[in-house]
Amino acid sequence: MESSTIRILVIVAIIHFPVLIDSAVRQYKFDVVMKNATMLCSTKPIVTVNGMFPGPTLYAVEDDTVLINVVNHVNYNVTIHWHGIRQLRTGWADGPAYITQCPITTGQSYIYNFTITGQRGTLLWHAHILWLRSTVHGAIVILPKCCVPYPFPKPDKEVVVVLAEWWKSDTEDVINEAIKSGLAPNVSDADTINGLPGPVSDCPSQGGFTLHVEKGKTYLLRLINAALNEELFFKIAGHHLTIVEVDATYVKPFKTDTVLISPGQTTNVLLFVDQKQGNYLVTVSPFMDAPIAVDNITATATLNYIGTLTNTPTILTTPPLENATTVATNFVNSLRSLNSKQYPASVPRTVDYNLYFTVGLGLNPCPTCKPGNGSRVVASINNLTFTLPTTALLQANYFNINGVFMTDFPANPPYVFNYTGTPPWNLQTMNGTKVFRLAYNANVQLVLQGTGIVAPENHPIHLHGFSFYAVGSGPGNYNPMTDPMKFNLVDPVERNTIGVPSGGWVAIRFRADNPGILTLL
Repeated sequence: MESSTIRILVIVAIIHFPVLIDSAVRQYKFDVVMKNATMLCSTKPIVTVNGMFPGPTLYAVEDDTVLINVVNHVNYNVTIHWHGIRQLRTGWADGPAYITQCPITTGQSYIYNFTITGQRGTLLWHAHILWLRSTVHGAIVILPKCCVPYPFPKPDKEVVVVLAEWWKSDTEDVINEAIKSGLAPNVSDADTINGLPGPVSDCPSQGGFTLHVEKGKTYLLRLINAALNEELFFKIAGHHLTIVEVDATYVKPFKTDTVLISPGQTTNVLLFVDQKQGNYLVTVSPFMDAPIAVDNITATATLNYIGTLTNTPTILTTPPLENATTVATNFVNSLRSLNSKQYPASVPRTVDYNLYFTVGLGLNPCPTCKPGNGSRVVASINNLTFTLPTTALLQANYFNINGVFMTDFPANPPYVFNYTGTPPWNLQTMNGTKVFRLAYNANVQLVLQGTGIVAPENHPIHLHGFSFYAVGSGPGNYNPMTDPMKFNLVDPVERNTIGVPSGGWVAIRFRADNPGILTLL
């Protein structure tokens, strides 16, 4: 839920696809424009890049330099975040508004300039201001350098599959009404698969995405969850999928019939087209194992074996239950870094900073929020709700502008209580623009602890400018004496986005080797 979006700033420093050539300069132009879109039997204007939903796919090769000229033609301020790109020494190009840059105002442009260093795989880009990312998003495909093969069977074809959410209402109206009322924003009206939800009860004529495949071939599906709020299950009737990569890092391959993918995460899967000729249902459905409202309408698409007769019935499948915690947990626990000689898992074995952040909700006074009974639901980390500045933090840090932020963000919860049990009587949070400073090249362990304040829920957390290793997780409250003994320091999965489990915790480790202002949200 967007009302629980978490923002904490970390300063790291002492103070068929196109044939691409290695180490080139790729240039793109993103025109941010309005376009009328019809979905679920209703039409509304939406903000898009180049008039597309989802937006255009950005292709590059590892070590390429990429230049994207973003021109703002709409009446909203705009920034674009290149989700998962390391941005080594190019923090100005990361994209979060008022963190690494000021927004691009109407009629203005900004050139994002960065080099893709040591990365290959699937990532995504999206707007990083307001709720514009609901329609302003797309894929990033980074191909390996010339003559470097995939560490898995070479696919015959590759297909980008973008999952998202759709509201019949204007999404800016949705979030503005939530802020005004103090309540959580309305859930989406449908999920989409490559921009289409498939038929739904309120609009049976609504079309869906069709993936045409050739029997006997192998397809690499690049799955992207560009949804604002929902963790999603992805499933194809009659087929198992082989997981080979997450968040642009290779993993030990394993087979599954269901993929779990959180907002901001990417997953590459091999699809072997080895079943009998026919049409097969593809389903995308929400995962939520807490008492939180979600869009519970299953999006559908069709896997069509080329040559199937037009009147052939579709082979169906049943998506997991909305609260299928076991399915979700089994999937997450199956992920392991490839940890090969060529792609080692460089897990920090020692820790310089041991951080413990509680992640949850709070209730702050809001006299005008009558639907919320004089309170507003807010998000916090370590009981701090982030206040967005009016000067970009990276600018303030670089030019030594005082008064923009403070550096006393707490390394541990300021109030100790049973985080996943009975909440404290006072649910109010502190407000502020605070950061935590890290020394350059320090090894960091960060335990993210879910809480039950207001309501327990799964929080997707993305660390800008870094990948990290998920070394451990568990239910309930983290125990610093016993839980580290169970950490996986050999081949933990490496990600840039992770879900803090509802009523539980997750521990990550990374090296602070990327100076600048970096966001945990």
